Amino acid sequence: MEITTEKDSNYNNLEKMSVREVLENINREDKTVPLAVEKALPQIEKLAATVAERMKLGGRLFYIGAGTSGRLGVVDASECPPTFGVPFDMVVGLIAGGDAAIRKAVEFAEDDAEQAWKDLLEYGPDEHDVVVGLAASGTTPYVIGGLRTANEHGLATGCIVCNTGSPVAAEAQFPVEVVVGPEFVTGSTRMKAGTAQKLVLNMLSTAVMIQLGRVKGNKMVDMQLTNHKLYNRGVRMVMAETGTDEQTAATLLEKHGSVRRAVASVLVSK
Repeated sequence: MEITTEKDSNYNNLEKMSVREVLENINREDKTVPLAVEKALPQIEKLAATVAERMKLGGRLFYIGAGTSGRLGVVDASECPPTFGVPFDMVVGLIAGGDAAIRKAVEFAEDDAEQAWKDLLEYGPDEHDVVVGLAASGTTPYVIGGLRTANEHGLATGCIVCNTGSPVAAEAQFPVEVVVGPEFVTGSTRMKAGTAQKLVLNMLSTAVMIQLGRVKGNKMVDMQLTNHKLYNRGVRMVMAETGTDEQTAATLLEKHGSVRRAVASVLVSK
């Protein structure tokens, strides 16, 4: 396989560049990422449709990864409950080395090909679940082993990688390959590759949650009201949907605990 994420940067003598030159060149490279994601839309569509189908049957979505890729999976998973009001264990992010690796690298954790399945076993995986491997290089043993064993147990598998023809993609039933090319700093896949993975994760989880009915119109009607900003947003949403005044909307929101239920209570009474 050709590992483009490890190729030499298109730029050299970075230390001799001015700050402005560094920023302009990074920005120039970053502009190519959405175009690379666009080319992978058919693959992303197949994966998203499969995840939605499985989750409608009661399945869950698991992300497995190491380093930056693993952290991105944890971020996406952790944002689903407050954004869409789903249970905390409906979308789960697992990172090689455990939660400690979110903040500090755990040496050689990604090289254990058996650990991902051991981590998954704590959640009692079944045939309705989907495991998506995240690996910019597409060569991470933790991810390869996890996908391989998930396949053996009848789970659906996908991946998000940034090279073509990788061992990770070979194990995934629904591979997503977003080829972004060499990084500005050679091999620093937290940059373009990480951005590409984040974009795909945004698309995947959002598309799935819309398919599951967790968005109405264009609003997060099941969001958790965990701070003043979200509470005030919820009040405005109830006002817009029901035509009630601010005080009434606030009272309804406090009584029912969610925008969806507050709006439904008004519509039912009409």
